[in-house]
Amino acid sequence: MKNTNLILPGFHLSTLRKKPQTTSQKLAQALDKIKKHSISQLGECFNQFIPSQYLKTNQKGKFSRLRLFSKSNTFWTFFSQVLDVDGGCKEAIKKLQSHMVGKLKKIPSSSSSAYCQARSNMDSESLDKIFNHTTQLTNKAEKWKSHRVVVVDGTGLSMPDTPANQELYPQQKTQKVGCGFPSARALACFCLFTGTLLSYRLGNKKSHELLLLRDQLKTFSVGDILLADKMFCTFYDIYQLQQSQVDSVITLAKRKPKTSKNALKVLGKDDLLVQWDKPVYTKFTRYSKQDYDKLPEKFTLRQIKVTVKNEGFRVTSFYIITTLLDAQKYTAKEIADLYYQRWDVELFFRDIKTTMGMDVLRCKTPAMVHKEIIMHFIAYNCIRSLMIEAAKQAKVKPRLISFKATLQALRNWQTIINLTGNNVHEIRRLRQTLIDTISKSVLYQQLGRSEPRCLKRRPKPYQLMTQKRSIMRELSHRGKKRAKQA
Repeated sequence: MKNTNLILPGFHLSTLRKKPQTTSQKLAQALDKIKKHSISQLGECFNQFIPSQYLKTNQKGKFSRLRLFSKSNTFWTFFSQVLDVDGGCKEAIKKLQSHMVGKLKKIPSSSSSAYCQARSNMDSESLDKIFNHTTQLTNKAEKWKSHRVVVVDGTGLSMPDTPANQELYPQQKTQKVGCGFPSARALACFCLFTGTLLSYRLGNKKSHELLLLRDQLKTFSVGDILLADKMFCTFYDIYQLQQSQVDSVITLAKRKPKTSKNALKVLGKDDLLVQWDKPVYTKFTRYSKQDYDKLPEKFTLRQIKVTVKNEGFRVTSFYIITTLLDAQKYTAKEIADLYYQRWDVELFFRDIKTTMGMDVLRCKTPAMVHKEIIMHFIAYNCIRSLMIEAAKQAKVKPRLISFKATLQALRNWQTIINLTGNNVHEIRRLRQTLIDTISKSVLYQQLGRSEPRCLKRRPKPYQLMTQKRSIMRELSHRGKKRAKQA
């Protein structure tokens, strides 16, 4: 007997099946699902500096499943965390809960365990790629006589006292065990005129800043100028930079300044063309004997004496060594004025460490400490990008826009931006309003200002920890027992 298909009136086989979806329809549904699970619209504000391609879901392994703490959501939660005043994981979770309430979705747990695990799963390579992308803000930056000026300096960072941190970043030898904190040393290269952080290297107390700088030589391009203090005034490093067509403007150190009698040529008042002799190679030299043999016996440089007339400066005069030998194109006064701006690197570090709160880190393992530092640098460069846009609108230099005012505006604009949902046009409107607000935060310049370096606020009268906490706790208990017995 043949099988027959029973077709009832009003029913057709073609309508009983779902119509096959095209590839574009499937992709649109997947994107819509991702948007519904998104917990931050900050990415729309910084999409030109942090491309979404770096935050895509992985094909397999970690971040391969679409969950609340996906790769994108974890990154933007971490990003928002380093912008917060408190900066703790609990505050990040509370902000996430309030955001999910605004979206009428299920409130996640108050525990920060899932977020911390997701944060630890983020690989440093992806964060490094994102950071490198944020450094591309200096292509159209202001230049000094057609040169990009890269200012370099180092700083110290403190972190929680854990065995893992102590092993990689040991505390100072002068501190007793259990009484100090692990300390890291960071050396960073900044663009002088935009404040953008171009590159960095981390080390501990044994890491010399010169060695950290040599790991960042790829940061410099042909025609750049290195602006640094006397720590970087060495025959080897200045010569190597010049071979790469990178000039230097550095304070003289270690060597005695030349006089007009033993100079090659007198270019002007306190402006001499001098020659340095090749240094003697010793066991303390921080480069190989092969590199030493390649150095020339003589090196021609320019020495400029700068007399400080402003009150409040610690020195009355100092010497500048530079490879800019053309006295007509680069006058002594112009070079001195350029070196005067080197102090801005201290302000850049103040913005990151004090204003953003990176002075004391929170993570308890070296791997997470590294990620925390990278996230601060990414957020810092994004804030600088807003300042650059605001400066163009206000027609002022980017350094005249207040960093703290920009950070405050971004902190308060986050809540409003997150309430827009996925409305891209509304996000762009709010972003432009944010830029308009920042453009009005122009700093008032007080040239030659001098203030004493002292603290007015007295510290609280607590004793300092001079022994391990367990020992001091035992001594405290003994003292209380004796007081009761008496």
